[in-house]
Amino acid sequence: MDNNWIEQQAEFCAGLTEIRSRYPPHSDNQSGVDAESIVSALNQFQICVRYLNTRRSAGAILNLNSEADVQDAVYLMLRPWIHDLISESPTDRIANRYTIKDFISRQARTVIEIKYVRDASHGRHISKEMHDDIETYRHHPHCRTIIFFVYDPESLIPDNETLRTQIEEPRSYGGQPLRCILIVKP
Repeated sequence: MDNNWIEQQAEFCAGLTEIRSRYPPHSDNQSGVDAESIVSALNQFQICVRYLNTRRSAGAILNLNSEADVQDAVYLMLRPWIHDLISESPTDRIANRYTIKDFISRQARTVIEIKYVRDASHGRHISKEMHDDIETYRHHPHCRTIIFFVYDPESLIPDNETLRTQIEEPRSYGGQPLRCILIVKP
């Protein structure tokens, strides 16, 4: 890793510390982590990005140009509160392929799937990608909620409300509910 990237990440963390002081957690007790608190934090994503990119100092600018960039920013944002947050581990092999889940909190029984809308075609077909993820995660023993965090910087998803309706519909597999939540930013 080059020093510039490390310096940018350190400055990003410093910015998060300031934001965290404005929005203190309810307690340091990890048992309070649930899908709703994760959704609440992810809804602050744009505030964190805006803060870092408009600071008065000549610090790091957060460029979100790929899914990996968004994953890094989300991880840095959530990790201080979700102590069992695990990133990028393969799920079981299904249909001769492994699926990589972006993050999981076993305590919250929640998978966080990050998507970055690359182009108009990807925006039109992202629903299929998410439905494939749902099909995979419904078998995961530590997943009762999937949070899809979609970063769509160019607003290329044609109809967010229709996508939300499709993704957030009630689901149950083998008597176990699987809740899906969609967050689209910016």
